[in-house]
Amino acid sequence: MAEAAEDKKPEEAVPEVPLEPIVKKKKIDGDHAGAHGGAWKIALADMMTAMMAFFLLMWLLGATTEDQRKSIADYFKPTSHSLANMSTLTGPGGIMGGQSILDPDGMPNTGQRTSMFERDTPRSEGGKSTDSGTSKDEKNDKNPNELSEEERQKIAAENDKKNFDKLEQEVKEKLLQNKQLDKIKDQVKFIREKEGLRIEVIDKADFSMFGSGTARMQGRAETLIKEVAKSVMGMPNKVAVRGHTDSIAYDDGVRSNWSLSGDRAESTRRIMQEAGIPESRFAKIEGVADTAPFIPNNPADPRNRRISITVLFQDAAKGG
Repeated sequence: MAEAAEDKKPEEAVPEVPLEPIVKKKKIDGDHAGAHGGAWKIALADMMTAMMAFFLLMWLLGATTEDQRKSIADYFKPTSHSLANMSTLTGPGGIMGGQSILDPDGMPNTGQRTSMFERDTPRSEGGKSTDSGTSKDEKNDKNPNELSEEERQKIAAENDKKNFDKLEQEVKEKLLQNKQLDKIKDQVKFIREKEGLRIEVIDKADFSMFGSGTARMQGRAETLIKEVAKSVMGMPNKVAVRGHTDSIAYDDGVRSNWSLSGDRAESTRRIMQEAGIPESRFAKIEGVADTAPFIPNNPADPRNRRISITVLFQDAAKGG
């Protein structure tokens, strides 16, 4: 029994093996993660800004004239004069030099009206551009006394053309807006000629501006002449009025076609003067009878009876 007890050995302790930590892995799709980045937003914003600037540039090129684009380019051009002014925008004056930015004369590119037609130009006050050559804008910005005769005539002609376009459009709109004049709008013709813009008010078979053998103007025709006078009133140009008759001879012992056409031109002048055009604006009042027919192939056509109101070119009026 003792030997059996000795043979029995105590059980050896089993060493504890540490457990490995449990690691959970998550697979992330790389393509899906890229959509949540912020780099593409910056690229898109840059592209949209560039596109907006491009379309703004295209709009400016289409909505401005050549002269206006030249003025805009001159405004942003870093000339030596503007850079010199920029260096003196601030400062107390005296030894340090400079001008206050609050001083309107201290700004380098102040727009001012210097031309004979009051155009805004981005030029520094009292300074001259250092660019070589003379642009069209610079010619227009000269003092009127410094312009050559050719330059003055060219500028005046351009101004007249713009005024004639505006006058024609304004009269046409008045004819459409006035129900009384809408019926006779086809009897008003606008003709450009070497003397200026001629406005023809023409008779037709069922309408006459004057009573037969008289120089008294009818109601609708008088309203039309007054509307034309109101449109012409704001222009500096002189006006010529001419009366016409058809070839049907008229002679009552007092009037002939010649005197009748002249009296009708004078009657038209009086109506225009009453509407606001001063007497000094009229350059010529004449009657030419049937010597200048509107329908040359048919001198007796009623449309040859008409009144011609010519708004003269400014230089043509001076020469006449």
